[in-house]
Amino acid sequence: MSVVAIPTRRHPGVRPARPRTSPTLTITLDLVPGPLSPRLARLVQLLGELAESGEGQLRTVQDATSGPRPAPRPAAEPSAAPDHVRILAGSRMVRQGNRVIALTRIEYELLLFLAERPRRVFTRLQLLSSVWGYEHAVARTVDVHVRRLRAKLAGSAVVTTVYGVGYRLADEAPISVDHSS
Repeated sequence: MSVVAIPTRRHPGVRPARPRTSPTLTITLDLVPGPLSPRLARLVQLLGELAESGEGQLRTVQDATSGPRPAPRPAAEPSAAPDHVRILAGSRMVRQGNRVIALTRIEYELLLFLAERPRRVFTRLQLLSSVWGYEHAVARTVDVHVRRLRAKLAGSAVVTTVYGVGYRLADEAPISVDHSS
């Protein structure tokens, strides 16, 4: 059983009328053995992003009195290179070596899109259409997300800029996509 606790955030300059402890929202998810469904994986990802933004904490607690526990998730291979990036498509997780990389939905979709189409160059408009799902945005939006993705994957040359054209997955990119997880 997983429990997620998210204390509410105080707004600067606002004082509570009476002293009290921080309120806590607890979400309990009964998980079955096996991979997470895409909707549940998305919920967990959103809660992680909320916690990462500083608006709460994400904690997992195993309750000994609960029913059957979920099957343990396979960890990344200990022999994996520290800069090797693994995309676990089933659970929408990205691992670099043994650490989990927290990506936004767009960063994840962009990385997965490029990883599934190696050695192909995409213009900013093609990426906006394919990853974002629309073309009515400033093309430089793609640049911002690529820059953030590169910063989060520091140490791994994953995305290459093709000057005057767009972006592609680097030829030597240490990346793999696992659709079973």
